Amino acid sequence: MGAQGDQDMTGAARFVISVDAMGGDEGPAAVVAGMALSARKNPRIGFILHGPGDTLGPLVAKRRELAGRVTLRDAPEVVSMTDKPAHVVRHGQGSSMWSALESVRAGEATVCVSCGNTGALMLMSVIRLRKLPGIYRPAIAVMWPSQNPQQHNIMLDGGADIRADAKDLMQYALMGASYARNGFGLKCPRIGLLNVGTEEHKGRAELREAHDLIAANAASADFEFVGFVEGRDLPGTRCDVIVTDGFTGNVALKTGEGIANLITDLLREAFAYTPLSRLAALLAYTSLRRVKKRVDPRRANGGVFLGLNGTVVKSHGAADATGVSSAIKLAFDLAQSGFTEKLANRVASATPLDITGNGGEDARHDTGDDNHGDLAP
Repeated sequence: MGAQGDQDMTGAARFVISVDAMGGDEGPAAVVAGMALSARKNPRIGFILHGPGDTLGPLVAKRRELAGRVTLRDAPEVVSMTDKPAHVVRHGQGSSMWSALESVRAGEATVCVSCGNTGALMLMSVIRLRKLPGIYRPAIAVMWPSQNPQQHNIMLDGGADIRADAKDLMQYALMGASYARNGFGLKCPRIGLLNVGTEEHKGRAELREAHDLIAANAASADFEFVGFVEGRDLPGTRCDVIVTDGFTGNVALKTGEGIANLITDLLREAFAYTPLSRLAALLAYTSLRRVKKRVDPRRANGGVFLGLNGTVVKSHGAADATGVSSAIKLAFDLAQSGFTEKLANRVASATPLDITGNGGEDARHDTGDDNHGDLAP
């Protein structure tokens, strides 16, 4: 079954998603349940499911929505959250994660989805799928609930690599702009560079250099650069894409998830405090449910690995069926838009102006010493 070789009942092409069933905190049952939710909503999705066949077969058989929609690939080994990425690359050829990436590499599937070890997935993706020509470091793009019309902002890097110099941040801006165009339909995305203040003289030297690089390339790359932004702008309306290094981005991401959970718990506690507050909760139930849905991390689940010869969506390790279904929906949307090809064309056609006089090349950017996966969203 090819990446678009299957058809649904209407005869339309079916997009095949390669799914790593193992490695998530909730186990393969949650992954299969998420696939069933997606299959129920979208007849144009097919799956190649990777993991121990004797475990996955019965789980798939119980889901009528998946009948005729899933090809099983037996992969008995599992990459755990505690496995070192380098060890997995050397010894993980029999794992479900490796098998899921191989389906994308072979052209059988359009996108890979995994809940597994972020560091191992990123390093294995770089090795098996390779970086796009001209890309220094891949990045993880994550969605952040916001008040913008598209309801989410994009932040990258979300934790692929703790290091990022000015040229890395410039490429993150290019890739983030491409993601915003294809994922949200924004013709001229607004890009912001995360810093400790909005004044141009603030921040580390590489941030000030990145500011000038991004500003110099905004017009030719068809995006609007709004300059430095602060943490408060992550959920705000000032920009659509926030660029930062993986260390800062991952800390911000985990902080946001914690605050969302805290607000949910505090509201639940407040509305259960007295009989009158419980009545108020009942009257406000519809509005509270709408707010909860907007800030629910499960519904914005899925970090996209940008800069690779293939699309990989990293689902949160603790994702339940709803979270897995959200990651699969994101994978389908990207596959349908031809995102990987458009990003490759965008990067290939862009010739960033190098204000430092180095011609845009930097010999330090070598795959062998990349610190992939030190952080995990």
